[in-house]
Amino acid sequence: MDDAGTYWAGRPDDPAWEGNSHLRAGLGEEHWHTVGAEHLAIFGTFARALELPATPGVVVEWGCGGGANAVAFAPVADEFVAVDVSADSVDECVRQVAMVCDTPVVPLVVDIRDPERAAEGREASCDTFICLYVVEVLPSVADVKRILRVAERMLVPGGVAFVQMKYHTADWRPRAYKRDYARSLSTMTTFGIDEFWSLTAECGLTPRLVTLVPENHLDTRYAYYALTKDSP
Repeated sequence: MDDAGTYWAGRPDDPAWEGNSHLRAGLGEEHWHTVGAEHLAIFGTFARALELPATPGVVVEWGCGGGANAVAFAPVADEFVAVDVSADSVDECVRQVAMVCDTPVVPLVVDIRDPERAAEGREASCDTFICLYVVEVLPSVADVKRILRVAERMLVPGGVAFVQMKYHTADWRPRAYKRDYARSLSTMTTFGIDEFWSLTAECGLTPRLVTLVPENHLDTRYAYYALTKDSP
């Protein structure tokens, strides 16, 4: 946890940090724009299949990075809450959204050791909770559960969480050794596809749909889930 907090909150001596944080300069123009467009398309497919509203309403993005997803989702949102452990990333996300739309943006910097505080006073406040390229860099399964429970708290009844994780297979290589965080961050916490499906239910969300992206321009073995918060 200490290594993760140090890595993301600062700008370490790592040439990959800007890319890992999904800053525009780190991904390059083409890939930076592709990230958000591809994710908005997957979300749209889920929304149509689940007969959700055509627009995502109030959106919380947990782990907004440099705004690669935000610039795609914010223009169709009523409000966008940019959440990250890095103040630099939140500032950059807000700046990038302002360049493409006038949707109100709420910046929210969270303590990696106390994510629950972000939900205080914001219970049942968002229609859509986005968490992409985050689960695999969390230090442990326990940390993943904490974020999923935060999503459940922040979503309105009937709201949807759009969450991505990295799945492992029989191949040992997607599994991290739980040491050298900076080197292993993209596979720090991985799951079996059915394992994550069950985990989300443990955290108060109802898994509804999953789609797989075995490989894209960033990496491999991505699974995207649509999770809903049931009405009481």
